[in-house]
Amino acid sequence: MEVQSITKNVRMSAQKMREVVRQIQGLPAAHAQAVLAAVPRKGARFVAKTLKSAIANAEDLKTHKKEYSDFKTDRLRVKEAVAQTASILRRFTPKARGSAGPILKRNCHIKIVLSDD
Repeated sequence: MEVQSITKNVRMSAQKMREVVRQIQGLPAAHAQAVLAAVPRKGARFVAKTLKSAIANAEDLKTHKKEYSDFKTDRLRVKEAVAQTASILRRFTPKARGSAGPILKRNCHIKIVLSDD
C-alpha cells in the first residue's frame, strides 16, 4: 500500500530541490529523515517537512481507515520523491537605456510517496 504527501508552491527552484530529493529516493523513511537532518541545504528542510507529513499520513490512515489496518508503518520506504516546477513569479528590474530585464522567481511542488513493500 502507498501513502503520499505533497507540499505545493515552495519558494525554491525545482532544479535545486531535485538535488536534495534524489538523496532520499529508495531509502527507509527513518534513514531518509536522518539523511535530511545532515544535509546543509535550505531545500532539505522542506523535503524533511514533507516526509514527516507523509509518515504522519500513514499513521493516521492506519488508525482511522479499515482498508489500511494491515499497513506496516514501521517498514515504510520512500518509493518516489520528486520535485516538479510550479508557477513562476515574473518581476522586472531596470536596465540601461530605459529597458527592463526579467527576474524569474521560481517555485516548485514536492511529492513524496511512501510504500510498505
